[in-house]
Amino acid sequence: MSPTEATIWPMIAHVALVFCLYLLLSLRRVSAVKEGRASVAQFRENREEPAESLIVKNCLANQFELPVLFYAVSILLYLVDADNPVTVAGGWLFVALRYAHAYVHVTSNRIRYRRPLFIAGLAVVGLLWIWLATWLALT
Repeated sequence: MSPTEATIWPMIAHVALVFCLYLLLSLRRVSAVKEGRASVAQFRENREEPAESLIVKNCLANQFELPVLFYAVSILLYLVDADNPVTVAGGWLFVALRYAHAYVHVTSNRIRYRRPLFIAGLAVVGLLWIWLATWLALT
């Protein structure tokens, strides 16, 4: 597999995480309704989300913040042929950090553990953008 093809797989892996989080959100909401801790009407405008599903909802929202920069840089690296084994490894590292961040978010939700994972992911994406800028400036 060429680096160009390999660049796409971390994005696919992140999309899988997003779908898993949607499934978890649905399961937690259904559980809350079945156990009488919430009513279906509460989800109409999401003003009174139960805590166990609110955590997942917030985690899901996080998947559309920093990862947007990851998708953009990955696609641009692919388009300008600036991807290589190091950038592919960076993509996988970022996605692994997102999985770890999501796991902490939907379990203990401890900022003490979430924050370093977020910062590490931010650093990886930052380095990918620096590589892209360097590539464009030197080619």
